[in-house]
Amino acid sequence: RQGSINSLKLQAFQLFLRAPSTIWYRNACYQNPQQGSQACPAQHPGLWLPASDGGCAYHQLLPPAGHIGCKLPLCVFLRNGPSQGSNHRKRFGKNNVILSDIRKPPNNVFHSGPFIYSDILDYKNLREIVVNNRITWLVHYSALLSAVGEANVALARSVNITGLHNILDIAAEHGLRLFVPSTIGAFGPSSPRNPTPDMCVQRPRTIYGVSKVHAELMGEYYHHRYGLDFRCLRYPGIISADTMPGGGTTDYAVQIFHDAIKTGKFDCNLRPDSRLPMMYIDDCLRATLEVMEAPADTLSMRTYNINAMSFTPEELAQELRKQMPELEVTYNIDPVRQAIADSWPMNFDDSNARKDWGWKHDYDLPELVQTMLNYLGVETRMAQAN
Repeated sequence: RQGSINSLKLQAFQLFLRAPSTIWYRNACYQNPQQGSQACPAQHPGLWLPASDGGCAYHQLLPPAGHIGCKLPLCVFLRNGPSQGSNHRKRFGKNNVILSDIRKPPNNVFHSGPFIYSDILDYKNLREIVVNNRITWLVHYSALLSAVGEANVALARSVNITGLHNILDIAAEHGLRLFVPSTIGAFGPSSPRNPTPDMCVQRPRTIYGVSKVHAELMGEYYHHRYGLDFRCLRYPGIISADTMPGGGTTDYAVQIFHDAIKTGKFDCNLRPDSRLPMMYIDDCLRATLEVMEAPADTLSMRTYNINAMSFTPEELAQELRKQMPELEVTYNIDPVRQAIADSWPMNFDDSNARKDWGWKHDYDLPELVQTMLNYLGVETRMAQAN
């Protein structure tokens, strides 16, 4: 290895989050196995990665506007679950991704590579992590989700807003490339709902949504004021088999799979006709990597919608019944979650992401259902065997 690998860090806060929430990356350069001792181009660190022809190819990225120093490497993004972190560490090397959380993760994650305890509200500690590890890329996920945030507004305000300010200031001071996700929750009842464009009235009615609009605008301000390379995607509901639901309004679309396999019954807290945009975790991970890798001059905006599919609880249940005909679904409406869902987009217009940096999803509803059932079915059989 020549040079160093600059790290992306995941920073989470307490038990409300589904996964650690900030990933740090180190800047590195590897020798090409087919090129002997060939060194990295001077001041252009990057990674030798497998190429389609069976050889290796050297990857670089352009520096962000206002960035001083070396060019940035490809990075790996971890959104949800230990399997994703394990896969990325196998590809990039376990020492090249530093995970962080305020609590100890599962043992398989804790022992899979570097881990640093930290609190998103501890500015001094966060800054030390960046300096001591020569961070260049940062993906920031600390947030209390929609329904949980409504139950604890003060804590949500501290984590979602004050924590963001810490990250923005550190990223601007040290010339980091920063990714902060946004959400369908950044829109409100006055927003156009079907489809919802990138630029429109937002006016969310949850502290989670308000904090995400704040993040979008602050990131854009720091980009124009300080040259910060800020990038943001508005995620639809993200569906993953890696972890249990964690307090979001769209989490019914994860819980239904667990309950269907375990009991054959599911009690839904939204109306059967509540249409919301959704995405499988693999598409989410790939979209985040693609927008982080995109050359700066291809981005026409700082925040993009991304979309894959849009469905209702009834449509999801119908697709599941093709595999599990005996599935029983009842509806016990949670007024808080239903009010949130009714204020959110029914479908995202992500045409700008598709045009600017080539976004294209892989999973539609049938593929999503089959993948989730396969994954959770294997887990269930293994648990029963154990």
